[in-house]
Amino acid sequence: MRIKILDRYIISKFLSTFVFSIALIISLAIVIDITEKIDDFFEKEAPLKEIIVDYYFNFIPFYANLFMFLFIFIAVVFFTSKMTQNTEVIAIISSGVSFRRFMMPYFFTAGILAFASFILSNFIIPPANKIRLDFEDTYVNGTYFNRDRHIHRQLSPGVFMYMENFNARSNSGFEFSLERFEGKELKSKLMAQKAEWDSLKQKWTVSKYQIRTIDGTEETLEQGKKIDTTLNIKPEDFKRRDTEKAKMDYFELNAFIADAKMRGETNVNNYLLEKHQRIAFPFSTFILTLIGVVISSRKRRGGTGLNVGIGLLLSFAYLFFMQMAAQFTIKGNLDPMISAWIPNGVFAVIALFMYRIAPK
Repeated sequence: MRIKILDRYIISKFLSTFVFSIALIISLAIVIDITEKIDDFFEKEAPLKEIIVDYYFNFIPFYANLFMFLFIFIAVVFFTSKMTQNTEVIAIISSGVSFRRFMMPYFFTAGILAFASFILSNFIIPPANKIRLDFEDTYVNGTYFNRDRHIHRQLSPGVFMYMENFNARSNSGFEFSLERFEGKELKSKLMAQKAEWDSLKQKWTVSKYQIRTIDGTEETLEQGKKIDTTLNIKPEDFKRRDTEKAKMDYFELNAFIADAKMRGETNVNNYLLEKHQRIAFPFSTFILTLIGVVISSRKRRGGTGLNVGIGLLLSFAYLFFMQMAAQFTIKGNLDPMISAWIPNGVFAVIALFMYRIAPK
């Protein structure tokens, strides 16, 4: 019975401290965000209902999940340090409870929060992000400009498209070509000075074009001023902001990655990184919980303040390491899965080492 009471006590302390701390930081984040965006809201006459319902109601779960692992760590350090200073931890261990058994309610609570984070990241937050980010695109962000040059896409098996550049304002691509292959054999090639999207026909109109058709040893050439063509690509595919990945749930993200690989898109690693981070981050709650308990269950001269300071230092070290690993994928060639899991691997080793040397 005593053990069950202890479990409930630690779980309630864990959850209450976490909820209070995350509520505090989200309130602060909302105030800062309002300060930054209030001029845009007034300038573009954003309706108050949309600001509250479409934007801030969906702002809260996104940033709560973003900061979750950090404040799980801080919550563990804070309330466990207070227990240590009040000699509660010493009393628990002295009563015959092993340090491993003492950790069980911590890991139970971390498991609940990790599962909640996984569900939020993959299934609940993406639909909310669609509403929030669409609001930002309407009332906050400026016009999107596509700065990519020499754009290559595989539109379907054997069909390859090229544009020298794309103008997002006029929905036009320049120095356009479209090649169709059967196996390794080129069957036709369309070349045009310009390809422009016709929103009424839902087709592309190419201007000043040439079409080479190859049939064995015979080749025909067709020229003209304008012709409509249907392509498996739309202007939205060229206007996709980096934030688009945040709008996709787990299944949509997987489908997009498969399609992007087929098309030969160059930024597919960004989406693979997002996929693996959504799985890796929830696991960090167990690692950071272990580190937090080990740090704060030992009585120190500096008390709770010193433990919280050490906890914050390690939290920011984790964040820095996570961002560095991500940049090696985005700007380099590091495998996205390795990039997503490296911070967990490094800090897991640190956590196990700290656990082994901790007085029990």
